[in-house]
Amino acid sequence: MTLENKRGPNDLEEQIDMLTKQKEFLQFKCRQAGKAILELEVMKENLSKVVDTLTEENNNLKTMMGRKNGK
Repeated sequence: MTLENKRGPNDLEEQIDMLTKQKEFLQFKCRQAGKAILELEVMKENLSKVVDTLTEENNNLKTMMGRKNGK
C-alpha cells in the first residue's frame, strides 16, 4: 500500500477543516470585491456628474465665444 491509500482517522476532519478555511477565505475575498465594486460605482457616478458639469460649462463657453465673435 502506498501512503495515498492509507487513511487515518483524522483525514476527513483535516479535509473538512481545510475546506472550511478555504470557504471562509473565499467569502472574505468576495466581501472585499463587493465593497470595491460599490466604491467604484459611487466613483463612477461622481465622475459622471463632473463630466456633465464640464460639458455644460464647455457648451456655455462656446456659446459665449460665438456671441463675442459674432458681435
